[in-house]
Parts: sequence; C-alpha cells; structure tokens
Amino acid sequence: MRKNKVVINLYEARMHLSRLVERASLGEEIVIAKAGRPMARLVSLKRTAAPRRPGLWKGKLVIHPDFDDPLPEEILAAFEGREA
Repeated sequence: MRKNKVVINLYEARMHLSRLVERASLGEEIVIAKAGRPMARLVSLKRTAAPRRPGLWKGKLVIHPDFDDPLPEEILAAFEGREA
C-alpha cells in the first residue's frame, strides 16, 4: 500500500494537529514545514503485538501419543500424489 504524502506548514499543523494525527494513524505521511523547509514528519506508529502468555492453550489441545508415527501408506501416497 502506497502512503499519501502531504506537506503542511507549521502554523496549519498547530491549528489542526488532532486531525493530522488521525490522518497519519490511517497511513498518511504528513510533512511539517517551516518557511517552506521540511522540519518534521508525522507518521503512524506500528502497533506492537501483545506479549505472549505461555500456557494459553493448556487443557484445550490434545496431542496424541502417535502424533509423529509414520503415516499409513495410503495417506502418504495421497500426499505424494501417487497411487497406493
């Protein structure tokens, strides 16, 4: 996805900061300029994933003892695209 880039002068940015922050959060890049010279860039922060919590699936998932046993020939053949 390509970001839109908009150049706004500092006075305008002060007047409409909350609107510009909202636009940046939606992926737009806002460049703030003073006297026509770019001074700052307002961009969205990447959301960080929540930390993993070990044991979240405890008691909800069962792995059978034969989980890693060799597959029966007919199933293996089907995976390999051949006749059993």
